[in-house]
Amino acid sequence: MADIADFANDLVQERIDRAMAMRNAAKSGTSAHSLLFCEACDDPIPEARRLASPGCSQCISCQSLSETRGIRHAR
Repeated sequence: MADIADFANDLVQERIDRAMAMRNAAKSGTSAHSLLFCEACDDPIPEARRLASPGCSQCISCQSLSETRGIRHAR
């Protein structure tokens, strides 16, 4: 049988889920446009990359480096 703590937990989880859904919807709406220049190194992002990966904000070199660092920190 559910007690008040279970109900509170369910309510908090619903609010978190709603907030995350709203954040993801807002994020996907703004990330459709790629940047012209890399936010990390300020070099131009090639048009082929912008077309292949809509919403990109880094050149392929900086993106690869960022992903490599992320994998290293995830361990």
